[in-house]
Amino acid sequence: MYKEALLGDVIPFWLRHGLDHEQGGFLTALGRDGSVIDTDKSIWFQGRGAWMFATLYNTVERNAKWLDAAGSGIAFLRRYGSAPDGKMYFTVTRDGRPLRMRRYVYSESFAAIANAAYARAGADARAADDAVSCFAAYLRYSFQPGLIPPKSSPATRPMQGIGSHMIGIATARELRENLGDVVVDGQCCTAWIDWSIDQIERHFLKPEHESLLEVVGTDGQIIDHFDGRTLNPGHALEAAWFIMHEGKVRADRQLIELGTTILDWMWKRGWDEEHGGIFYFRDLRGLPIQEYWHDMKFWWPHCEAIIATALAWTLTGKPRYAQWHKQVHDWSFAHFPDPEFGEWYGYLHRDGRVSVPLKGNMWKGPFHLPRMLWYCWRLLANDAEAAARQP
Repeated sequence: MYKEALLGDVIPFWLRHGLDHEQGGFLTALGRDGSVIDTDKSIWFQGRGAWMFATLYNTVERNAKWLDAAGSGIAFLRRYGSAPDGKMYFTVTRDGRPLRMRRYVYSESFAAIANAAYARAGADARAADDAVSCFAAYLRYSFQPGLIPPKSSPATRPMQGIGSHMIGIATARELRENLGDVVVDGQCCTAWIDWSIDQIERHFLKPEHESLLEVVGTDGQIIDHFDGRTLNPGHALEAAWFIMHEGKVRADRQLIELGTTILDWMWKRGWDEEHGGIFYFRDLRGLPIQEYWHDMKFWWPHCEAIIATALAWTLTGKPRYAQWHKQVHDWSFAHFPDPEFGEWYGYLHRDGRVSVPLKGNMWKGPFHLPRMLWYCWRLLANDAEAAARQP
């Protein structure tokens, strides 16, 4: 079912509607039927889309259309993605003129994984070097103080976020998968993964609250204000499967247990017992949340929950993970897909009604949903094959 949804629905939707045949790269601001409703482009989706199509080419079928789509994103990144100082933009116009530079550096991380997958496809000798240099830039801007203006005054309230470590794990993993365990900024990819997992466990994991925090003080202190108390269950479930995946690769039971612990805690925090689905935000202490969309159901946390529960079940065999997987799978596929025009709606009200019929914008495009479908298809198929080989 995952394979059919991926290859029969989602990928064809983006090939039909998302490729910019005039200026190159990907257009992601699409209406329900795939019509273009805004032509500005997010730079991180040039990388995200290129990674997805190059990964399909590398792992599913050497389909020239997929490789061409990946190459279009790579070419757009190279031509228009970076400012004169080397930092990558967040948004540009359709023809590549700069619009917005943001504090965070996720454009660099997605450019890194895109180039790594494109290099593996054997289509471009430059791509491997670009993957390493983009990851090095990501690490530098993420973890060297003073290169990016802080969100709030560090003298008044110093803090750190989990996002840079999460994405660091995923980026290093993709470089290692596609290029080998290359050295970036003085350490191999595996060492960067180890460091970020250690930082997450040391600073953001709070056993006394059975929670994984998004923002903490510089030494892991709980910040008892809106930002510090806000939990993002989808983000935490994504971190959980990143760590479980690493545990699977290494056959490391401690990493698997760390990932499943995060899943256990944050599933309880995130699952909506009344209406089903994953809440967007929760408060550590159960207090009211300042973000008005806190109880909406976004597509991407459900994608991460589907992966996390499936992976936990294949790794542990524990029935609760199969049950949770069924819950989030059934709810998601009952509410997000559009049977008439294809793909998924991105934004639902708490009860599952469609909030806005967008199929894409600066945050939604050919990444979270196709990644989930691709990952679960391959995960469950491989697990079934392994079971069939058992005497």
